[in-house]
Amino acid sequence: MTTPHISSTPPRRGVSRRLLLGGGLAAALGVGGTTAWALDRFVIEHPEVTDASSAWAASTTTETGDTGTVTGQEWSDSTSSLSISQHSSGSGSSALTWFVADLRLASAQVLRTAFADDTFGENIIELPSEMASANDAVWALNGDYYGFRDDGIVIRNGVAFRDRGARQGLALGSDASLRLYDETATSASDLVASGVWQTWSFGPGLVNDGTVISGIEDVEVDTNPGNHSIQGTQPRTGIGMIEPGHLVAVAVDGRSSGYSVGIGMTAFAELFVGLGASVAYNLDGGGSTAMVFDGSLVNNPLGRGTERGTSDILYVRR
Repeated sequence: MTTPHISSTPPRRGVSRRLLLGGGLAAALGVGGTTAWALDRFVIEHPEVTDASSAWAASTTTETGDTGTVTGQEWSDSTSSLSISQHSSGSGSSALTWFVADLRLASAQVLRTAFADDTFGENIIELPSEMASANDAVWALNGDYYGFRDDGIVIRNGVAFRDRGARQGLALGSDASLRLYDETATSASDLVASGVWQTWSFGPGLVNDGTVISGIEDVEVDTNPGNHSIQGTQPRTGIGMIEPGHLVAVAVDGRSSGYSVGIGMTAFAELFVGLGASVAYNLDGGGSTAMVFDGSLVNNPLGRGTERGTSDILYVRR
């Protein structure tokens, strides 16, 4: 397992640009020591690995294919392709708008990931479009916002950065297949040894064996203050697999009456089943939901057309 470079410099102590939960966390938790703990845990940046891309470059030679071609909201090179479609239903208080990216990958390594500011750690954020630009991405999707928590298994571009199994994760294998797995029943080193290229730790899993997973309306990903539940009608981001090498990513806008109010977890899973997905997984949603193509934001987060900083993206290089 490749060991990434651990920064020997003191952690940066700037305030996160996300201004966690609209700046309301400290007020909600009170003053004094509790506020100091909350700021340290959820706002102050704690970089652990700087220049993460150098660790990826040292670990493997990624496949790039030929220079791709962009036509409308489609991209292709000689080996891989992607296309984006917009969908809508209902009106007024039941309006729903979502975007589907259909990805056909020649190999797992075509689907890359990047960290905000090229740094692994807690509370380090950047706008998805900025991360996309910095990595020459033709397409990007917000990831699992791993930096909001300090647990989970985090493997990105074949390198293990965190090994603290806590929940149901999603793994992208060397054959460009997605599978749900129990983080607590394995280790990051074993996953890398088996050829896992990416993992995401958010959830829950939405679809398995082509069927909506029962009980997903009751799953709680985190019990952190302000992020106790992911349930209800929300903007959502997810990724699924139709077959190895053929993936679909979905961004559902929400919290905007007349445009898109959002979607519940089971209905979100049903979208993936309708696309033919055999496996699907919920990524970070809410105001983080963002899809970028050719330098522009595809969706309309919260109906305001502005992005929110997050800690990571998954992307396809131009």
